[in-house]
Amino acid sequence: MNQLKQTQELLEKMEAFQKELEDKEVSGESGTGLVKVRINCKGFVKSIKIDGGLLVPSEVEILEDLIVAAYNDARRKADALVEEESRKLTLGLPKIPGLSF
Repeated sequence: MNQLKQTQELLEKMEAFQKELEDKEVSGESGTGLVKVRINCKGFVKSIKIDGGLLVPSEVEILEDLIVAAYNDARRKADALVEEESRKLTLGLPKIPGLSF
């Protein structure tokens, strides 16, 4: 019975944690800050900032690559934050058979 209560509490904490991830934001950049992307920890893009000097029609491919690199940088940071927060959430909790994170 105690294990069932612990499982329910953990599930409630995990549900609240998932909601928090929508509000937590990280930013990534590329081209030494010429392109910046801000995302939430669920991976949704919140904003993109592009230095005006990059808006040269003949260099569109470079700009596209920089946007992808900035997003990937932000995504790595978001994943690391989620992992760190998940570790804090489950710290000290007993292992529950059949439940993994």
